[in-house]
Amino acid sequence: MTIHWCGTGLSSGPGLRRLLEAGRKVAVWNRTPDKAREVAGDLTDDIRAYSLEALTAALQPGDIAVSMLPADQHVAIARACLSKGAHFVSSSYIAPEMKALDDAFRDAGLVSVNEVGLDPGIDHLMAHDLVARYRASPAYHADNVLSFLSYCGGVPKIPNAFRYKFSWAPAGVLKALRSPSRSLRNFSELRVSRPWDAITRYDAPLPQPESFEVYPNRDSYPFMQDYRFDPDWKVRDFVRGTIRLNGWADAWAPIFAEIEGLEGATPAEVDAALTARANALLKENAYAPGEPDRVILFVSLKAERDGRPVFHETWAMDAWGDARGSAMGRLVSVPVTLAIEAVEAREIPVGVHAAPHDPRLIARWMGEIGKLAQYLHRINHLV
Repeated sequence: MTIHWCGTGLSSGPGLRRLLEAGRKVAVWNRTPDKAREVAGDLTDDIRAYSLEALTAALQPGDIAVSMLPADQHVAIARACLSKGAHFVSSSYIAPEMKALDDAFRDAGLVSVNEVGLDPGIDHLMAHDLVARYRASPAYHADNVLSFLSYCGGVPKIPNAFRYKFSWAPAGVLKALRSPSRSLRNFSELRVSRPWDAITRYDAPLPQPESFEVYPNRDSYPFMQDYRFDPDWKVRDFVRGTIRLNGWADAWAPIFAEIEGLEGATPAEVDAALTARANALLKENAYAPGEPDRVILFVSLKAERDGRPVFHETWAMDAWGDARGSAMGRLVSVPVTLAIEAVEAREIPVGVHAAPHDPRLIARWMGEIGKLAQYLHRINHLV
């Protein structure tokens, strides 16, 4: 069985190297093989020039294809896996086109596991854990009012004037700012066209108190079902969002204005403009060699009865770059390798899935994730 690792960008290295150092049979695919050699050339000679055609030809039954390429390429690789009897793994959100392949993967006895990076990924594990703990707690009651929040972000460990440095694809960062969001706030649906219209403050439960700017991201509503919220639960707040350093909105105001100025442009014009702007920003706000990045993630579930909290727990994670490499790289790519191992062990059912809710897998994965972060705790706010 061969693991076909496609893409060796900013968030790929630690996971890829973990597999190679364990002696796994890995074919490393990248459009630019020389860049792949910079990441893993000291550990393998099996580095190949990526194309969908070349990958498809190389796939064998029982292989696993891992896509760390841009999200718009995942479905094509998943279809190639179906045609060759191989499994598929990615860290990205499940697109409707990927979900539509569920029956095909089930019928073929194959697995497509996605949303197993940082966000989405580790945040899902934390949410599943909190919901399970709440259901099992003495505080569980149908009349409780629930509030759920999940905030994740990569920020510079050493703050800069721009209040941000790029630890993943710069164009992807800017394109995400054009996405509308939907969340639940105070029992009401909140729809926002652009993130900067819904920035609020978040006081993080870290050993050293710290506040951040946060905003909702994408559509939070489907995750109530994904996290196994009962349809009749009384939910006041439910938001999945992004976290940034204080001062980020002010520093990025000119970028927001540029993005607003693209309204009415064609998709091709938008892509060209954002890519050019992202490349310019990367030159000014890239991490220097050895400079630490930082990843912060908070997932919280609170239940109230008669106006007072009866259950309130938060997973809090703070990680930063060190001799092992970037925190973003570790926390995106190492969970991907845990998913690969779970697929091999037949611990994930056939079909198209996101990060697992199996408590045994969650416990094992969180144990491994604890080795990647400098701070990882589940906090009981009522103790």
